[in-house]
Amino acid sequence: MAKTQDFTALMKDMMGSFPVDTSAMEDAFKNTAALNEKLASVALEAAEKSAEISNVWTKDAIAKLGAISKAQAEPADYAKVATDYASASAEVAAENMAAFAEVAKKVQMETVELLMAAGKDISEEATAAVKKATDEVTTAAKKATAAK
Repeated sequence: MAKTQDFTALMKDMMGSFPVDTSAMEDAFKNTAALNEKLASVALEAAEKSAEISNVWTKDAIAKLGAISKAQAEPADYAKVATDYASASAEVAAENMAAFAEVAKKVQMETVELLMAAGKDISEEATAAVKKATDEVTTAAKKATAAK
């Protein structure tokens, strides 16, 4: 009777001949997770500041609405109160829009800095990996040449 070949041992030997270095993938995952954490921190900080600006703006608008809702003695006073409210609201809107723009500018600058730093790290890691691979191939080629 024919003996069946043990493919488990064959596969183990074959896979052992092609070692895989998973540390590069692990490092890439860790670096990506760290970058995502930093980017999330930037986004959350911006959201918090934006919420604070909106909250202050809303409270200010409600306080000013209290003045406009009061009864006036003369009809002309209603026009004056409405005009004052409109001009004050326009001024506050300009200030708050400038504050939102500052938050957006800060987010943009921090994001660019993070991405540039990540790009530099990736470039350095890629250069090191290529150098290591080149050295290994050179060593293997020298051994193969010497074996002949």
